[in-house]
Amino acid sequence: MTRSLPLLAALATLAALLPAAGAQTTVRVATAAELDAAIAGAGPGTEIVMADGEWSDVRIRLVGTGTAEAPITLRAETPGGVVVRGASDLWLAGEHLVVDGLHFRDGAAPGDAVIQFAVSDDSLANHSRVTNCVIEGYNQPQRDQTDLWVRFRGRHNQLDRCYLAGKSNRGPTIRVDLEGTPSAFNYHRITNNHFGPRPPKGGPSAETLQIGDSSTSMSPSHTLVEDNLFDRCDGEVEVISSKSNFNEFRGNVFYHSEGSLVTRHGAYVTVDGNVFIGDGANPYFGGVRLIGTGHRVTNNYFFGLRGEEFRAPLALMNGIYRSSINRYFQVTDVTVAHNTWVDTESPWQIGVGSNVDQAEVLPPSEIRDQPPVRTLFANNVLYNSEGDGTPILRVDSIDGIEFRSNVIDNQGVPFEGVEGLVERDLTMTEVVDDVWVAMDGVAAVPVHHGFEFDQIDRDLFGQPRGEQNAVGATNGTAPEAVDLFDPSRYGPAWFRPGAEADGPGQTHAVRTPDELARAVAEAGEGDVIELAGGAYEIVTPLAIDQEVTVRAADPGDRPVIRYAGGAGTPAFEMNPGGHLRLANVVLHGGAETLAFAPLRSGMSSLYTLEVEDAEISGFDAVLRAYKHSFADLVRLERVRVRDVANGLELAAEDDDRGDYNAERVVVLDSRFETVGSNVIDYYRGGYDESTVGGTLVVRGTTVTGSGADDADDVLLGTYGIINVDLSGNTFRDNEVERVAVLWGAKNNTHADNTVERSGEIVVEQNLPQRLVY
Repeated sequence: MTRSLPLLAALATLAALLPAAGAQTTVRVATAAELDAAIAGAGPGTEIVMADGEWSDVRIRLVGTGTAEAPITLRAETPGGVVVRGASDLWLAGEHLVVDGLHFRDGAAPGDAVIQFAVSDDSLANHSRVTNCVIEGYNQPQRDQTDLWVRFRGRHNQLDRCYLAGKSNRGPTIRVDLEGTPSAFNYHRITNNHFGPRPPKGGPSAETLQIGDSSTSMSPSHTLVEDNLFDRCDGEVEVISSKSNFNEFRGNVFYHSEGSLVTRHGAYVTVDGNVFIGDGANPYFGGVRLIGTGHRVTNNYFFGLRGEEFRAPLALMNGIYRSSINRYFQVTDVTVAHNTWVDTESPWQIGVGSNVDQAEVLPPSEIRDQPPVRTLFANNVLYNSEGDGTPILRVDSIDGIEFRSNVIDNQGVPFEGVEGLVERDLTMTEVVDDVWVAMDGVAAVPVHHGFEFDQIDRDLFGQPRGEQNAVGATNGTAPEAVDLFDPSRYGPAWFRPGAEADGPGQTHAVRTPDELARAVAEAGEGDVIELAGGAYEIVTPLAIDQEVTVRAADPGDRPVIRYAGGAGTPAFEMNPGGHLRLANVVLHGGAETLAFAPLRSGMSSLYTLEVEDAEISGFDAVLRAYKHSFADLVRLERVRVRDVANGLELAAEDDDRGDYNAERVVVLDSRFETVGSNVIDYYRGGYDESTVGGTLVVRGTTVTGSGADDADDVLLGTYGIINVDLSGNTFRDNEVERVAVLWGAKNNTHADNTVERSGEIVVEQNLPQRLVY
């Protein structure tokens, strides 16, 4: 034994000279090759620092094995200082990996995802984290091309303190995949992120967050989504689509988002302590929509929501008898307790989606005729400052719902009530903008103590519900401080949305065609181009790629823009992100040209077109949309359209997958004279019941001498459009059989129209549609 002592001493001395296992080693890299080499040599405690600057077309594969105490970290030299552009992505695999401070912009993923917690089906990431990163506008060239910005696989991974905004192409912003046992029971965490504006896509598959899919909807996920801000997330009707079991949504804020948190598939979801803020006017801001079994909706606050059906403040859907895995399971064994609704229209909508009246055009496997059962509404507060005639909107039977200790202040407006919903005068206190707490009047209502209600031990603001408790989302006392809208709670500290935005636009005065072309080409965001009276002959399309106003300098002396470009080209070419306001201008073109059109391909984002107090004549079409193009808004107000072959053509999405070419088309106080066909042709095909657009409003408008060349013998084509309002219009001397064919089962209405020698307005209750799923 004594002979081994010198050897042991030598080994100890050598060990002291070497880095300890897990000791931090910093490696600085400035090229993709150096980055790859650093990753290949990384071990527990290695910190790889990417040099500030632009990294283009770099495909980062962070593969390694760290430990909980000594992870492998990849970070920017300065938070946000590494800008990743072009065809770049970041995929992780291994254990205990951290990515910190990268900024993705001005590009698109070359593969399925920008950030992915896997490098292959056999190599996943676990216990790994992406933090303090930004992805903005990192879109594919066309909206039908599918990708994800963050794809979760593996287990125990986390996305926190990130900002993601501007996704416009097909596919959820974030998706949690559960295929295979290694990705089930995943316990992922999505926390303290800022999900910024996502524009409408015009069809399905544009969720901000999707957890699972129908094929894995029976799998346990246990994903936690907590303390995030969902800010104007308008991609589609589902802001969040939960499609797996045991997910939790806690403490999130949904601000002016045109969609809902939806338990689309799966069971036993917790929705607790979330805030949903509307503006009291927009009919698209939604709340929570429930499908399936065992959900608990507690401590949530809803304000100013006006959504209906799929976007209701709270929607309990009808299910399908013996539903297939990808359709609608009946709502059963759900608890809705200790929530508050303030100034929400028809806050409880029950039996949403019932479609028994469409049985003649749908197979039995699509008929939603199973209303909610074994469901409890308890300890909730409804407050309406102006009263509501239908606080409980009964789309189907509510016999399967039990009501206990709910209270409403409806300002004396009568409504059809239920036992377990009592009327009281409540005093509300605003604790932060749009967040009101019931202070007086709730104490008199006894709190119902249901099964496992002891687990609802804190309120919306984290205050204890022990000795001090009350109905509603709070315990009956005002919180000391409310920081729901504090921007420091969400996203990376180094990035603030809009920080680089330019100031107010400039005004440019032009007098010649060359000056007009140059002003449009050089215009900045929000610029105004004022045209002196006179004629402007142009032969090349004016490309609109940002917000620009083109208007007469003197509304009493309207300039005339004459377009003589090539056949099939537009006078104004709408590019991704373009927003044109055209006012007090006469626009005339040749018989083979177009007044307005998006790009034929490469429309990575939407455009907006607004025309007012103008005259348009001579063109082949006023607006021609192409496949995969999408307008957020097309608005004509006080516009005269005459002597054109076609009007507004918005019917290029003919695959019948639920997609369409414009979210909103608004025509007000305008005139259409001698339009050969397609005065308006607006189409959405496919039975995708979760698509609730587009919207067509035509009011105060006159159409005369038009439609003679229309192949369908109809003035206004609206097939499949969900929301149509034709009111106060005049249709006179049009050679058609029908003014329009409206879809009676949807939100299609007509009123106070004058129809003379123009066929008729037809309402068909059920329109045949090809099933999308």
